[in-house]
Amino acid sequence: MKVAVVGATGLVGSEMLKVLAERNFPVTELVPVASEKSVGLEIEFKGKPYKVVSMEDGIKARPTIAIFSAGGSTSLEYAPKFAEVGTTVIDNSSAWRMNPANKLVVPEVNAHVLTKADKIIANPNCSTIQMVVALNPLHQKYGLQRVVVSTYQSVTGTGKKAVDQLFNERKGDFNYKVYPYQIDLNVLPHIDVFLENEYTKEEMKMVLETKKIMGDDNIRVTATTVRIPVVGGHSESVNAEFAQEFDIQEVKQLLAQAEGVIVKDDVKNLQYPMPLDSHGRDEVFVGRIRRDETQPKTLNMWIVADNLRKGAATNAVQIAEYLVAKDLLG
Repeated sequence: MKVAVVGATGLVGSEMLKVLAERNFPVTELVPVASEKSVGLEIEFKGKPYKVVSMEDGIKARPTIAIFSAGGSTSLEYAPKFAEVGTTVIDNSSAWRMNPANKLVVPEVNAHVLTKADKIIANPNCSTIQMVVALNPLHQKYGLQRVVVSTYQSVTGTGKKAVDQLFNERKGDFNYKVYPYQIDLNVLPHIDVFLENEYTKEEMKMVLETKKIMGDDNIRVTATTVRIPVVGGHSESVNAEFAQEFDIQEVKQLLAQAEGVIVKDDVKNLQYPMPLDSHGRDEVFVGRIRRDETQPKTLNMWIVADNLRKGAATNAVQIAEYLVAKDLLG
């Protein structure tokens, strides 16, 4: 099992290496790949040093699996080249997500769509992943009709330079800008670029990806995505309307039994999910589960997950684990 991690020196790439090691993925040979400026650097995996190689050398190595976290343009150029030599690519960028020919997968929701013929598999947006993990068991039971979501997203979603900006500002240095405004002691209702409809690209990702992953174009989704000065962990306020009536205790039970979900919901003892709970964890945390009292068959809940792990690295590795378990490689 030769595994390439493309973008191995980045924030998500580093997390992918950590998750591969933690979950004991059966790597017999690691091929860390990064941009030209990182070629020759050494990274450590399971106590052994590995030299970072170029994209061309990564392709020549003909890995069984290549997990990409290197940006959309890099993926568009190089994922097909890996696929041509027989590698199965799991891509973390937005490059392939909405391509009808490529599967968009959250293993707890729709791993069953994968086949041996899928050579480039898309890993969804971090905010979409945690939302559909929590909503899917309820959709199966009650029929999801409409979702209103507001996100509270960590600076780690932008990358290392954004984390640096936050901590530089905390020290009084306001010269280094990744965001258009100060992020410390501030909130930016703006993630990714604005589109013609005045929603951001991040918001429309949540709209379109949710329908594709859950296999239902009739689900209506509207989103507002917000960047907050938190390191590690995205939070979401979700209002979900269903076709069927539900019982709140049954909802909590369904979520507690759902794969990859932890219910933390005891308001009498101030127990609810926070980004600090999710840091370094692979589960999706759900709390503040309550009925929307303004209209029937509608639920409010609060969803939190580590965006670098379940929102990116862990989900990609779980896809790889499924491919191995179902003998869908090669």
